[in-house]
Amino acid sequence: MKTIEENKQVQGWLDPIRVLESKLDNVNIAIELLESDSDEELLNESADNLSAIDGKLDRLEFIQMLSGPHDRNDAILTIRSGAGGQDSQDWAEMLMRMYIYWAEKQNFDVEILSLSEGGTEGGIREATLTVKGPWAYGYLRAEAGIHRLVRKSPFDQNHRRHTSFASISPLPDIEDEIEIELNDDDIRVDTFRASGAGGQHVNKTDSAVRMTHIPTGIAVTCQNQRSQFRNREVARKILRARLYELEEEKRREEKAKLEKTKKDVSWGNQIRSYVMHPYRMVKDHRTGIETSSIDDFLSGEIQEFIEEYLRKSSKNE
Repeated sequence: MKTIEENKQVQGWLDPIRVLESKLDNVNIAIELLESDSDEELLNESADNLSAIDGKLDRLEFIQMLSGPHDRNDAILTIRSGAGGQDSQDWAEMLMRMYIYWAEKQNFDVEILSLSEGGTEGGIREATLTVKGPWAYGYLRAEAGIHRLVRKSPFDQNHRRHTSFASISPLPDIEDEIEIELNDDDIRVDTFRASGAGGQHVNKTDSAVRMTHIPTGIAVTCQNQRSQFRNREVARKILRARLYELEEEKRREEKAKLEKTKKDVSWGNQIRSYVMHPYRMVKDHRTGIETSSIDDFLSGEIQEFIEEYLRKSSKNE
């Protein structure tokens, strides 16, 4: 399996390079023909090929910046509602849809691994998705942090302006790349009856699973799959990723202590603001990039913001 994945990664570089070589050959042939006979159609075709080559080179140059140890991996994305009550839960669901739309635009595969529904008026408390595709984690790591929404609340009878928060936590789907020990003796598994949508099978059997890593106290819950076996599989996958995150955080904290540059991460340190009232704007506070097309943004048109942040962070490394 690892060899297959490595082959896919190599192909991810070779395929666009082969396309570039083909287009360059066409341009060279066109130049030779144009030297002997001026042909407007051929000239236009050559201009189109050169434009395509320029775009492909830009894309390869950008992908080269995704050089982190796990940037090429699939991603496990967790969305959590924060301060703001029902508005926050609705905001978390809006963000979940936004990332699903974005992933579909990138031709990535998305699956909801776990979903904790909100109150009686909808929304979500927490959702965990897997996003599968080339450089999925490399892109989504740009989204880590607090996202703030300002709008007139649809849940407030007086339609007052509310501020809501949600956190985005992307993790690499590490599979078998590194050793994260999960001893069965260190894991407590509780099963219970699933709640919410899913049909009679989901609601009438103890198929939901809560898996707790006793040494660290980290617990994950999965109830969206039809069988207890599949829920166990998914919960173990998420738990493994959370333990990896814990180890990475320990390393980051140690590095921060040495460099004395550790930054506080809290609800007040949002990376991006989405404003629907009194004006309409999305602004990334790390790069300064902004747009008034908030509806398009929430429909998944976020790639420009992702790339701008990655370019800026690459220059600062």
